[in-house]
Amino acid sequence: MSVTNIVTIGIDLGKNTFHVVGLDAMGAITLRKKRSRNQLEQSLANVPCCLIGMEACAGAHHIGRRLEKLGHQVRLLPAQYVKPYLKGHKNDFRDAEAIAEAVQRPTMRFVPLKSAEQLDLQALHRVRSRLVTQRTAVINQIRGFLLERGLPVRQGAAALRLALPQLLSMLSDNLSPRVVQLIQDLAEDWRYLDRRVASVTKEIDALVDQDAHCRRLMTAPGVGPIISSAMIAAIGTGDAFHKGRDFAAWLGLVPKQFSTGDRTILGRISRRGNRYLRTLFIQGARAVLLRRQTWPRHGFGAWLEAASKRLHSNVLVVALAAKLARMAWSMLAKGHDYDANFLGQTA
Repeated sequence: MSVTNIVTIGIDLGKNTFHVVGLDAMGAITLRKKRSRNQLEQSLANVPCCLIGMEACAGAHHIGRRLEKLGHQVRLLPAQYVKPYLKGHKNDFRDAEAIAEAVQRPTMRFVPLKSAEQLDLQALHRVRSRLVTQRTAVINQIRGFLLERGLPVRQGAAALRLALPQLLSMLSDNLSPRVVQLIQDLAEDWRYLDRRVASVTKEIDALVDQDAHCRRLMTAPGVGPIISSAMIAAIGTGDAFHKGRDFAAWLGLVPKQFSTGDRTILGRISRRGNRYLRTLFIQGARAVLLRRQTWPRHGFGAWLEAASKRLHSNVLVVALAAKLARMAWSMLAKGHDYDANFLGQTA
């Protein structure tokens, strides 16, 4: 098989082996090879510069950057967009062929290659999210043990932290020495997780202080270091989206649509895309809603006042989160700080 007439390559990624299928300008298969991780880069170095498609998965961004250094044009595709191009029974070579077919489509949506800095920031957020989840599990387990013995505690981590020393020091038949020791060990786990979360958060804050895009995003209401850095880690400068609503739709903050013929049916939010970032924007929206006295200072204050009178509180939170997401994308893509006066004039 000749490699000189290859214009498109599809690569099915694996842990140790990769399946490569090359197509010519007419779409005929001219390359069909299985390569190990160490052989992939060397074998593609001898191929003329062409379009390479891969599914966006673990390791795809690293391999994509390495192949771009060889002069190739690399595009990452969401796995669900490749499936319609799969023919026959599934195997790795057919997966690679489907990727090569899908990457040529002019309307295909691609995943931008992440830089090493973005992956570092993303890793910090994933570690922090895991630690927060573990801390919540420990808190709930302590609360459950106390409740089983007739000692309910007011909701909230702060309330449990204040009540725990007094509950453990009480001479009561409700808590046996063994349970007291278990809860003390869990409290120590809680303190350890607090320190780890604080350490990772401090590292994220340090990176945010050095990034101009993050500092710009934090001028918007409801956006702090965690949201701004998570957004940069996920979408970079936002070049993958044409407008703010596309970004909000990618986050899953727009209504799910069931439309046919002349009927347009809108349901609940779609909840597609980046769940972690969507959760952060909803938390940021809740923070804005809790500070009602600051609403007049925001450019969307009048809209928020009117919406609060006609929408359920949960619907209002999601609507505000979508608005914050669209504003954040605009600030990031167009390179400007938050301007409440400008938003107030255009509202």
